[in-house]
Amino acid sequence: MTKLKIFFFLLLANISISWSTETNISKQEADAIKLSLLTCDAGNPIYTLFGHTAIRYENPSKGIDAVFNYGLFRFNTPNFIWRFSLGETDYELGIESYERFKWEYDYFGRDVWQQTLNLNNDEKIKLIELLEENCKPENRVYRYNFFFDNCATRPRDKIEESIHGEIMYPNFDQDNIPKTFRDVIYQNTNNHPWSRFGMDFCVGSEADQPITNRQLMFAPFYLKNAFEKAQIINKETKRNLIIETIKVVDANGTPDELSNLEKIGEILTPLRSALLLFIIVASLSIYGIKYQKGLWWLDLILFGAAGLAGCVITFLALFSEHPAVSANFLLFVFHPGQLLFLPFVIYRIRKRERSWYMMFNLVVLTLFIALFAFIPQRINFAVVPLALCLLLRSLSNLLLTYKKDR
Repeated sequence: MTKLKIFFFLLLANISISWSTETNISKQEADAIKLSLLTCDAGNPIYTLFGHTAIRYENPSKGIDAVFNYGLFRFNTPNFIWRFSLGETDYELGIESYERFKWEYDYFGRDVWQQTLNLNNDEKIKLIELLEENCKPENRVYRYNFFFDNCATRPRDKIEESIHGEIMYPNFDQDNIPKTFRDVIYQNTNNHPWSRFGMDFCVGSEADQPITNRQLMFAPFYLKNAFEKAQIINKETKRNLIIETIKVVDANGTPDELSNLEKIGEILTPLRSALLLFIIVASLSIYGIKYQKGLWWLDLILFGAAGLAGCVITFLALFSEHPAVSANFLLFVFHPGQLLFLPFVIYRIRKRERSWYMMFNLVVLTLFIALFAFIPQRINFAVVPLALCLLLRSLSNLLLTYKKDR
């Protein structure tokens, strides 16, 4: 059933209804037009964890009930994975019927809220013109940026452009505790430990800097809450941005079922997995010290994996356009040197000769763990047992060579 749902989702994601870009809306016709912000609940796949935002356009006189959706992307784009890793993912604006949009979210068990915009006729016409201009083939594709230019910020920006006046948003920082991008990531990955671990792994210290109320709106539900209490202010009047908020899709708390792999992931979390690995490595290391065995194959696996992880972090930090992936303090644990020096380290271990790289590694990892609480980056705690595994192997090899020297 899950595979069938994914098939339908991919099919729907690549379909847009035909659309005329000729507005020609009279002031009288505009009276009956309704424009709304749609906010969709999160799903289980990682690309749905933050929810979604779209704009609904209802024009009864022309029989139009359509959704402008800035969240379309194509899996079949050439070199999609490579472009995604570089941060060069292109999204596009698509239009689909409201009924199909509603069916999709109801089918996947995701609630949808509708906030009717309090626009006058001129503002309605302006917003429709902006959306239709954006729908032209030469304008619909844009370079997606997770934090700064996404399916939530685009609708907000178009609505702001259509307003005659200024939108005043509420202050989210009522407790005088500024939020960060990572705070929002944690809020949206609370029940998805592996997704959170993966994001923590890639996102560096820049994500822990305080952000503004406007920057918080990259997340659909922060945008929804901001619109709920926002006001349109000009020289003459002040009015609420939203007329009413209603739930148009009520999934009755029945989200898409978890796959077997996701169910295992809920039990065997990153921290539990890391602790289990540490217990195994510690047991093997004690055995190796007791019976004077180097266990070079274990070091090959651990340091090789750490080196590969370090290559990923380094690649993201140096070459990716993704926001907040540079200045990642995890490079003190996972770095390409673990892979680059691995052949020399394994050679030294097999010859029972002291490795100065192991001494260097022991010092760096000891400092990392000792100063963990002071690192200016919120690091997933599952990293600590992983760092301890590498530290323990470095210490074990140094002890074996020390005993041999004596």
